[in-house]
Amino acid sequence: MSDDKRIYLFDSTLRDGAQTNGVDFTVSDKIAIAQGLDRLGVDYVEGGWPGANPTDNAFFAEPPELKHASFVAFGMTRRSGRSAANDPGLSALVNAQTDAACIVGKTWDFHVELALGVSNEENLDMIRDSIAHLNTCKAEAMFDAEHFFDGFKSNRDYALACLKAAQEGGASWLVLCDTNGGTLPHEVEEIVGEVRRELPDSHLAIHAHNDTENAVANSLAAVRAGARQIQGTLNGLGERCGNANLVSLIGSLSLKTDFETGISDTQLTQLKPISRLLDERLNRTSQRSAAYVGDNAFAHKGGLHVSAVEKDPRTYEHVEPARVGNVRHIVVSDQAGRANILSRLKEFGIEVDPKDEKVNRLVDEIKQREFNGYAYDTAEASFELLARRTLGSVPEYYTLQRFRVMDDRRWNARGELVTESEATINLAINGEGTMTVAEGNGPVDALDRALRKSLLPIYPILETMRLLDYKVRILTPQDGTGAITRVMIESGGRTGRWITVGVSANIIDASFNALSDAITWKLFRNNQTPVT
Repeated sequence: MSDDKRIYLFDSTLRDGAQTNGVDFTVSDKIAIAQGLDRLGVDYVEGGWPGANPTDNAFFAEPPELKHASFVAFGMTRRSGRSAANDPGLSALVNAQTDAACIVGKTWDFHVELALGVSNEENLDMIRDSIAHLNTCKAEAMFDAEHFFDGFKSNRDYALACLKAAQEGGASWLVLCDTNGGTLPHEVEEIVGEVRRELPDSHLAIHAHNDTENAVANSLAAVRAGARQIQGTLNGLGERCGNANLVSLIGSLSLKTDFETGISDTQLTQLKPISRLLDERLNRTSQRSAAYVGDNAFAHKGGLHVSAVEKDPRTYEHVEPARVGNVRHIVVSDQAGRANILSRLKEFGIEVDPKDEKVNRLVDEIKQREFNGYAYDTAEASFELLARRTLGSVPEYYTLQRFRVMDDRRWNARGELVTESEATINLAINGEGTMTVAEGNGPVDALDRALRKSLLPIYPILETMRLLDYKVRILTPQDGTGAITRVMIESGGRTGRWITVGVSANIIDASFNALSDAITWKLFRNNQTPVT
């Protein structure tokens, strides 16, 4: 691979994306997304800003194990009047268990005066000192040149002086940031080209925001001009109008150019799954028209288009859908859905004859369930159970006879308003009935506790299982309080992490279905034998 053709991918979803209005990642969300990005093959995963908030503190205290990507902590240059060694912000970066650090600094003279209130020279010292200090304890120290393009237009020499100060400190990458997203592609290409000529030995990166809908185009323009690292977020997540969409950039760089990203053809097929992973974590509907990964990206609605596509897909498809983990969808044919399901069965190690009539039943069942609101893109544990039940058998570990949940909202003896939940569950295990009662922090927790109270004496392996996350989405808001709801439950244990789904007009019923799938999958995956 030619070094000149290698593009390094830097994902900032867990920091830039977290600044999106309405987005609030949990620690579990961050772990799952970071590990998904690592599997995809990106080079850098930025985890957030140590010391900025309790979530980031907890995340950096026990960082995820990444097999490929470098884990990065974000921060800012030292404060005025402090040495780099005694700056609390830099100390948090030093103490973070990461391979690299990326710090932001001012490069627009207007901001140096307005925001920092220091001289231009002192700002240069702050940049140089901070990078040099981080280089003593991190494998890499990168400099994010905030508002670089505006600064370059305002005072070319000073903006370049900021980059030179970072370079003198030993910055591994000089990240040119279009912070307000107002620069157009031709300007980006011209300015990056000038920087390239001025600093020929530097490693340049681009960090584009999307306020003019040009972040992807700006990133590609920067690459043409000499940038060799691209920073972006999954699905273009980010404050205001978002950041450069790393999903689109990966697809275009991998399939439309002769640049190398380090992502293999096999990893590229995970592009749609990782895009969906983020959407499910945010509990939001995926954008159907998203380039490469949207449901409509390779959809053809009949007529002349279908006729042409069936003769040669290249007439209306710029790439083969399967290369990015997507499928062709033609309204008059179900072959795309069938092919996708067969591919997923193979991933689970389920061998099946494609001509088996059970496959047709599974395709029909999944289509009906998805019409009813189920989502199996992320809830792979529920998908595997459904497939195995349809194609073969999953052991019957227990049978639900009935359950009841009660909430009691009252004033306690200390005059405090409290709400308590209690669940009663009747199960049949090997033909014998059991009844258990448990209290919990809400009805779902009470159900979980009651169910395990019945099963733990028989299946002690459930002791290692934990409920990690719980999300609810209203599918039919027009129905008001009678709306259909979808519940996604993430569980964890020694088997790893797995997600299950339940759908019902009754949120407790949907929750139980997802919870029951989670327990059954755990028992099945651990080769538990039903009690006889």
